[in-house]
Amino acid sequence: MNLHDYFAKTQGLGVLGTSSADGEVNAAIYAKPTVADDNTIAFNMLSRLSYANIQSNPKAAYMFIESGRGYCGKRLYLTKVSEKANAQYTQTLKDKYPRVFKQGKLEKHIVCFRVDSVRPLMDESDS
Repeated sequence: MNLHDYFAKTQGLGVLGTSSADGEVNAAIYAKPTVADDNTIAFNMLSRLSYANIQSNPKAAYMFIESGRGYCGKRLYLTKVSEKANAQYTQTLKDKYPRVFKQGKLEKHIVCFRVDSVRPLMDESDS
């Protein structure tokens, strides 16, 4: 199953892992990515810690844990390739969720990543 079909058909929880240039690690809950093709995905990112980290270190990992019993899912190893600001979308979110955006001005960015590799959530080679 390709990534587009996988994320379209699978429910679950995603976590994006990033680190700063000096190795300070962050993990944050993230929605499923937008899949351009099996080599490129995109996330909508607010100007917060994960976004700041990828400015100095373009490497990231996305772990997707499928809903249900057991430990099924995927791990995507990523490299940032491009981004653009999306001010109109940010304003739409601020209008819809004013309590979430009450902490000043948070710009929304569409950040594209190259998918370097995909591994299952649980892999015997990890033990």
